[in-house]
Amino acid sequence: MSTRTDALDFIKHNYDFYLGILQDFIKIPSISTDSNQKQNMVEAANFIKHILNQFGINDVQILDTKGYPVVFAEKKSSNQNALTVLIYGHYDVQPVDPIDLWQTDPFTPIIRDKRLFGRGSSDMKGQVVASLAAYHAINSTGEIPVNFKFIIEGEEEIGSPNLANFLLEHKDLLKCDVILNPDSGMISPDSPTIVYGLRGLTYFELNVFGPDHDLHSGSFGGVIHNPAIVLSELITKMHDQDWKVTLPGFYDDVIPLSDEEREKLLKLPITEDDLKRQTGAPALWGEKGYSPIERLGSRPTLDINGMISGFTGEGSKTIIPSSAMAKISMRTVPNQDPEKIYRQLKKFIEDNIPHTVTWDLKQFAGGWASISDIHHPGVIALTKALKQEWGTDPLFKREGGSIPVVASMQRILGQDSVLTGFGLPEDKIHSPNESLHLPTWKKGMLSLVHFFFNYAGLE
Repeated sequence: MSTRTDALDFIKHNYDFYLGILQDFIKIPSISTDSNQKQNMVEAANFIKHILNQFGINDVQILDTKGYPVVFAEKKSSNQNALTVLIYGHYDVQPVDPIDLWQTDPFTPIIRDKRLFGRGSSDMKGQVVASLAAYHAINSTGEIPVNFKFIIEGEEEIGSPNLANFLLEHKDLLKCDVILNPDSGMISPDSPTIVYGLRGLTYFELNVFGPDHDLHSGSFGGVIHNPAIVLSELITKMHDQDWKVTLPGFYDDVIPLSDEEREKLLKLPITEDDLKRQTGAPALWGEKGYSPIERLGSRPTLDINGMISGFTGEGSKTIIPSSAMAKISMRTVPNQDPEKIYRQLKKFIEDNIPHTVTWDLKQFAGGWASISDIHHPGVIALTKALKQEWGTDPLFKREGGSIPVVASMQRILGQDSVLTGFGLPEDKIHSPNESLHLPTWKKGMLSLVHFFFNYAGLE
């Protein structure tokens, strides 16, 4: 039987080996949003299969979806009563634009100041390799204490549009006792973190149409309603003076924070100055009546992600544009239904847009919010594991971002996800010069070894 100490020592002695695997993984430009990278997406899936085979798992399958394939692998313990851990990950990464802001090539991994720079180093190729390394260390030093299953997809960065159907089709294959999802992060290098709540996402494109072509503003100004003005005024009405969202019924299904949650959130060492420093914003903003920490993860939001209308080139051009467009997204919280949000937005537009224009509303892929039981055995095992490596109790937080697969797995597989990760706010995920703090990553691998032993009940 493998011992915890043997596996931990194996990680330490083979750290450079695992780092090399991560560097090779980063070299593959697996950008799911770019149709020109289809071959690289397939290469990334095959890379994962090769590593899993190399790590002693023969039962590895590359399973097709309507989009990019899912890699599935399974390794059973000799213990007939062993619990099963399903480990989630994704091999796709964000686009690199704007490329001119990168200090080095995004797909040429470089180590500088204890950081590994490269697209996907933190989100989430580093987290995938950390999970694989923890399994490999345990498997290489004795018998594994739990059944391992891996599901690594290629569409997380585009909202996992085909994963729900995949889960439904392979529900028996994915049967497990808990899901480990390391696709979140830590507050700081000294503050291990467990994320127990994720906001959902609904995304829309609103087009407003006026005249059938751009008009001379001198000839028609004051007679034809300007679509850009209509859209701007409509957007202004989407928040009231307290910055609450004004869509009818928007907050009806929001579950209030419990006293226990508020107490845990108050322990988070995140200040207003921290948020201003991370963002470069001169001041904070948001819904009145809630602290910044509460607004970050436990309150729903409505944001404008982009607007286009009329002439935007150099110099001047006096027109009334024929149309205006806005990208609108809502970060939702547990119990809010994306389809109900769509109906609320549509009703708001119908009630507030003038008859002088026409309009069209498109809905894009999104996902439900999720919340996990902080008293789940998997959460307890991870809480202990992080403390064993960091020497301090982990912090609990709700994450402001969205990981659609968590809610899908909760609904379809009937299991909660234990969310953690070893990325940091300074990693610049989704931005130029993404990087991974290597000392934190190494401790993360060691803590995952603890987690698997803890969850199995082996001391």
